[in-house]
Amino acid sequence: MAGGGGGGGVGGGLLENANPLIYERSGERPVTAGEEDEQVPDSIDAREIFDLIRSINDPEHPLTLEELNVVEQVRVQVSDPESTVAVAFTPTIPHCSMATLIGLSIKVKLLRSLPQRFKMDVHITPGTHASEHAVNKQLADKERVAAALENTHLLAVVNQCLSARS
Repeated sequence: MAGGGGGGGVGGGLLENANPLIYERSGERPVTAGEEDEQVPDSIDAREIFDLIRSINDPEHPLTLEELNVVEQVRVQVSDPESTVAVAFTPTIPHCSMATLIGLSIKVKLLRSLPQRFKMDVHITPGTHASEHAVNKQLADKERVAAALENTHLLAVVNQCLSARS
């Protein structure tokens, strides 16, 4: 599922976007008393989803998706009553060969973190990538996502994106 090409962080070789713009990280969300009270139902909101995905590592750079502005809280939509989550992500360049891998990493993080009742839509922000329709089709196809995660090399790369940087 991951695109070919010369990725520096994953596949070696030249970086596609050698000097990306780096954005400031947003502050940590304060935890409210209501969220700590186990007796109060705590619905999942856009900030909670953003907090899950903001620290995913970019496959090419030693930076997070938030620091590269690939993910932003304003591009996360959640309906807890309808059990839906939609995340739009913006690759740093229009021909980014890592777009599918980034989308897959976001999807896997959500699959591992959210209750099974949630239906997830991870897609490229419209108009920001040359192959957005093909990438979105891959990310929406459950069988292709499952097959991609059976590929041990690809799964290792996804896990590397999801692991904490030291």
